[in-house]
Amino acid sequence: MPLTFRRKRNIPRRPHQAKSTRDIGPRVNERIRAREVRVISHEGNQIGVFPRDEALRMAQDMGLDLVEVAADARPPVCRILDFGKYKYEEKKKTRGRKKGGSQMKELRMRPKTEEGDLTTKAKRAREFLADGDKVMFTVLFRGRELSRQDLGTDVLKRIVAMLEDVAKVERPPMMEGRRMSMTIARK
Repeated sequence: MPLTFRRKRNIPRRPHQAKSTRDIGPRVNERIRAREVRVISHEGNQIGVFPRDEALRMAQDMGLDLVEVAADARPPVCRILDFGKYKYEEKKKTRGRKKGGSQMKELRMRPKTEEGDLTTKAKRAREFLADGDKVMFTVLFRGRELSRQDLGTDVLKRIVAMLEDVAKVERPPMMEGRRMSMTIARK
């Protein structure tokens, strides 16, 4: 008697395995579930309470979206606006909020870095200091350059001289393996 193999049947997923269709963020257009909504115009004026379909039609006539901004209110508050622009502005707000306190910025150079490049690095450091950040200057040594650490110290001293009007040395030059670093902060 020959062996027969059974094919797996398509078994439906169990409820706990179902993919979540819940989106993060406000409901937009057809995803709004309430029968009636309080509508606010794109200028910010309250228009009134309308059935969802009528409010959606008003938004589409203006070429905009109907966005649920207060889902917990009775009836839910919806605003007529450009949803793409709204998402962009929200993202911009959260990005601005994340930046707290000062950050450490690093500028790297070599022991034989010339005056023009140092001027450019100093100019960049001034911008960082103006934003309230601290700046770490790092001099990287390779091969035989390690025997001339005095060149790295000279480079850092020239940087300090260029920035002495706006910055103070927070951590003096120190060797750490093959790199010499110094931290400066705004006065």
